[in-house]
Amino acid sequence: MKELALTQVWWQFLLIAVACYLIGCFNFAKLISAIKRQDITKMGSGNPGTMNMTREFGFGVGVLTFLCDALKSGIPLLIGHFLYRGFVFAGTEVLISDFIRYFCVLFVIVGHIYPVTMGFRGGKGIASTMGAFWFSLSCDNLWWILGGGLIALFLVGFIKTTKMGSLGSLIGVSGCTVIQMIIFLMRYGNTQFNAYLVGLYMVLLAINFLTWWAHRANILRLLAGEEHRTTRKRKK
Repeated sequence: MKELALTQVWWQFLLIAVACYLIGCFNFAKLISAIKRQDITKMGSGNPGTMNMTREFGFGVGVLTFLCDALKSGIPLLIGHFLYRGFVFAGTEVLISDFIRYFCVLFVIVGHIYPVTMGFRGGKGIASTMGAFWFSLSCDNLWWILGGGLIALFLVGFIKTTKMGSLGSLIGVSGCTVIQMIIFLMRYGNTQFNAYLVGLYMVLLAINFLTWWAHRANILRLLAGEEHRTTRKRKK
């Protein structure tokens, strides 16, 4: 493994953060609804994301929105992974590729939830976050391409059964965060604890926190038993 000091690459990380934020600002739900001559921000819950698109336009359009948002985070993290694969932070055993994948995701999610292009009022980041975990885990082991698909099928089944899209989404994000944390703990269990390792775990937790924070209103409605059901809106 080749070593890189943060002092050598800090400017690269800064450029990556800005680029990923701007990528996150592009909202596919808005684009797809505009193609249908409508504005998703003025329909249903007003949220420009997968769940509201599913309610308003049906399962097929919801899946398309999910895939587009998943690729929005997945492609940048793959680029970061391959750019820094084979490098570790100087003086440590922490892979830069492990850190950069979720560093990219963090700023894509920030851009998705707080896009400058939409007055800092965007989606809730679930599709981009779930897609990111699917891509990132698959970087470590290609079996996660199948594993991620099974997780997605479980969540679809859960949401279709309970009609609670927000709950299913949060379970999915939290579950994937725990899986990735366990993998990192196993990988770095014998590594001397250092700032880069702390940073890696903090980035993961920040991604999880952002998605929960974006769903704070949903959580309050869930606790009150007033949450919107995830069902297709019937056309009159």
